[in-house]
Amino acid sequence: MIVKLSWGLLFAVATVLANPAFGQARGDDVLLEMGQAFKSGDRKKLAQLLPQAKGHPLESWAAYWELRARLEEASPQEVQDFMARFAGSYLEDRLRNDWLLLLGQRRDWDAFAAEHPQYRMGDDREVRCYLLAIELLKKGPAAPAALADEVRRNWYAQRDDEGCTLAAGRLFDAKKMPAQDIWKKARLSVDALRLRAARNAVELIAPEVLPQVGDLYANPAKFLAAHATATGKVRKELVLLALIRMAGNDPDVAATALDSKWSVHLLPEERNWAWGVIGKQAALKQGSPALEYFAKVEKDSDLTSEMLAWKARAALRAGSRPQWPVVLEAIQAMDDDARKDPTWIYWKARALQALATDARPAGRAEATALLEGIASVRGFYEQLALEELGRQVSVPARPQPPTPEEKALVRQIPGLNRALYAIAIGLRAEGVREWNYHTNLVNTRGQPGAMNDRELLATAQLACERAVWDRCINTSERTRGDIDFETRFPVPHREAVVKRTREIGLDPAYVYGLIRQESRFITDARSGVGASGLMQVMPATARWTAKKLGMVGFTPDQITDRDTNIAIGTGYLKLVLDDFDGSLPLAAAAYNAGPGRPRVWRGQAGAPVLDAAIWAENVPFAETRDYVKKVLANTTSYAALLTGRPQSLKARLGSIGPRDAAAPEINRELP
Repeated sequence: MIVKLSWGLLFAVATVLANPAFGQARGDDVLLEMGQAFKSGDRKKLAQLLPQAKGHPLESWAAYWELRARLEEASPQEVQDFMARFAGSYLEDRLRNDWLLLLGQRRDWDAFAAEHPQYRMGDDREVRCYLLAIELLKKGPAAPAALADEVRRNWYAQRDDEGCTLAAGRLFDAKKMPAQDIWKKARLSVDALRLRAARNAVELIAPEVLPQVGDLYANPAKFLAAHATATGKVRKELVLLALIRMAGNDPDVAATALDSKWSVHLLPEERNWAWGVIGKQAALKQGSPALEYFAKVEKDSDLTSEMLAWKARAALRAGSRPQWPVVLEAIQAMDDDARKDPTWIYWKARALQALATDARPAGRAEATALLEGIASVRGFYEQLALEELGRQVSVPARPQPPTPEEKALVRQIPGLNRALYAIAIGLRAEGVREWNYHTNLVNTRGQPGAMNDRELLATAQLACERAVWDRCINTSERTRGDIDFETRFPVPHREAVVKRTREIGLDPAYVYGLIRQESRFITDARSGVGASGLMQVMPATARWTAKKLGMVGFTPDQITDRDTNIAIGTGYLKLVLDDFDGSLPLAAAAYNAGPGRPRVWRGQAGAPVLDAAIWAENVPFAETRDYVKKVLANTTSYAALLTGRPQSLKARLGSIGPRDAAAPEINRELP
């Protein structure tokens, strides 16, 4: 631990010396032990260790862990004392968030209403739903429609929570939410594989059918077969849930069942929803006639924006040329939030360009206006919009550097110093939370509200100076006007990365773009599945790659060494890139999801060659889809920064089609 955190401990000492108010730092090991005890739920150890944390720079975390672990038994006075003691800090509001959730669960509405006005973060949907439930208690049938709309939005967005389910139930009782809206929550939950949330929704309106919800979830085909031979009225809502579940397993089987038996039992809106889910699942699998299923939808407004997004993606991927009218139709039917996403602004503009004619040129003007509205260096579609307008990605003029006064204001914020201290001793998650809180909700003058651009630039520079690269990048990315490429796209470990990439023939901009997405340059980063280091290499991949590279005596524990991690990660990336004929998007997808999946996603023999942006947008895994786009956008920005010349994202994307049947797959055994 001492070797691993040596730079951090040195900084911790420097922080204490520079900030006398912190006093003598001591007991870092106590804080680390308490952090582990909190994670394991060891209340006894937390209580034993708490006195030893007295006077430590992170004493507030020690006190929070101890109180949070026994919050259900704590007295209201203990809670108030904690919040008074650490007033203005992240942990004051973190405990308030926890306390409000507990008060909501207890239905202690008076205490909840008294405490909520002091709640600063305001980003917990369940807390918000408890507040809305209080409003519904007061107003009942007189509750305004806007309140019902907010409950509905929060409830639909949650995986499963008691607060929003409570508020929805109260709306239903007040006849402010129709049963159809509650069944919609059940549909969304079944589609998202959240049985508990589906059951909670159904319990509000039809508790007598709860056992059947479990049955249809476990075996939708068996459930539908039993209903097909049953006498009496068919519960159409349950039939639709079963079809949704069946579509997730096999959209073609679900389509056959809907067409042959169940369509006549459903209302038009329910049929449209069923076909929308089947179309979405078919588009995700890329081997089924998704557009044929979407064509059976009689009213696109009955579909969710997620279904419509997959309709647009399927239309983009259809054949050698996108079905632009369908793309445009799907985007126009999305809700306002979806239509504002740069993804769909860009593809709407492309559709309008493709459909414009000399006789009807208006679409070109609208397309240009849409592209101008998003064109920038900020992200994947923003960069593509630049290129559609005839420009390339260049490093923007650097804003004026933070002044000494601006730097001083940032350095005196206690929450940021606590965050850096926590990160330095190994409490990264806790430090990140403190850092984010004080950049999002408290400015350098100690006033409520997010930092402005000048404050963010100074804060990002502080993180960069301390080599806390993830906070440097994330803070710099939040500026609204000023863009500082030096802090958004830092180049730590430059000598090691450039030397290695030159040796094996990789573009250093591509490697930097990938590392930025993988680890944000955190050398000891470790994922939940065991990937390690700058390039987030899995142990099995490391062993395989080391063998391929002829690294004698390699052991998995060496992957935490910076240079070894870079050597293994770049070596694997080069093997993957060669296997995919130099395609940067395919190699990025393979690095994230394994090489086998992109081999399938590129299509079977005879599949059309696609614009790589269309291919990337159709990647079925949301994480990989986002990853590919970010890595390629990062790469283009790094190339502009490293070379000092304008760069093309489109040139890096190229096109993607099935592998030539005659071409050997040189690394079929790639893990």
